[in-house]
Amino acid sequence: MNNKFDVVALGELLIDFTENGMSSQGNPLMEANPGGAPCNVLAMLTNLGHKTSFIGKVGDDMFGNRLEETISEIGIDTSCLFKDKEVHTTLAFVHTGIDGDRDFSFYRNPGADMMLNESEVLSCSHVIENAGIFHFGTLSMTSDICRNATKSAIDIAKKEGALISFDPNLREPLWDSLDTAREQVMYGLSKCDILKISDNEIKWLTNCEDYDEGVQTIREQFNIPLVLVSLGKDGSIGYSNSSKVCVQPFLLDNTIETTGAGDTFCACILHYVLQNGLKDYSEKELTDMLTFAGAAAALITTKKGALRVMPTLSEIEKLICHGDRSRG
Repeated sequence: MNNKFDVVALGELLIDFTENGMSSQGNPLMEANPGGAPCNVLAMLTNLGHKTSFIGKVGDDMFGNRLEETISEIGIDTSCLFKDKEVHTTLAFVHTGIDGDRDFSFYRNPGADMMLNESEVLSCSHVIENAGIFHFGTLSMTSDICRNATKSAIDIAKKEGALISFDPNLREPLWDSLDTAREQVMYGLSKCDILKISDNEIKWLTNCEDYDEGVQTIREQFNIPLVLVSLGKDGSIGYSNSSKVCVQPFLLDNTIETTGAGDTFCACILHYVLQNGLKDYSEKELTDMLTFAGAAAALITTKKGALRVMPTLSEIEKLICHGDRSRG
């Protein structure tokens, strides 16, 4: 693609406070990791050599300044990162269970990411118009201000012919009601060309225990050419118009936590699309796509945080060549 930016993403940029040991007094020590699903996606894509830009809002505070410095250092364009002088940067506290799964507690009532408005998005139309892929989730649609901004950005991207990538990334506590959440997820499905959705999200959305049935339910209503279902430690499933594949995961002994795994997986899907175009992929192509994405997702689970520590191409290729997937 000959666009100025391979991928432009809109959404939340925040601080993930993750547990990192105990103090001498027996209190949990929390490490302030930069995070936010859309920026995690861009960080992985930047690692793979793509040009990326982020549209979002942080507080004009210590954390917001640090986040701006961080994504700029990584190589993500920050020309559309806005700062709010009245509302602080959103914070998330992450509790990691024994199996690596997480619980989130958000300090976001409101948070600066919710304050991104339509006029700010319109001032960034030149960035959106130069995107090969526009990526978004639903955290930017949890309230009216950022919802209207998100929808304006999507309209611009679609008008200019960008591919639209959507990852619901449902965080139930952030919604006034799950009915509203469902409505906004359905809106995202109506706009996207590429859907990355997790196993629990597809069951919630379609009331189908069977993934094939769930995807069929979605596709009966929305014409989405590429659907990827992430299954965590059970791997992933990919659906093109004429093919379906199930790919086993890479299960690593040194897994710490799963923060950023879905975002890393999603980024690698977009990487494959950027390299090969969006088309009716064969079973082999889907397998190659999901194997690469699964390896990258496995690697990020061995590190604390996500945005700063995305795996490199050589690390992914090494795991694919030498990784033991027998446990999958």
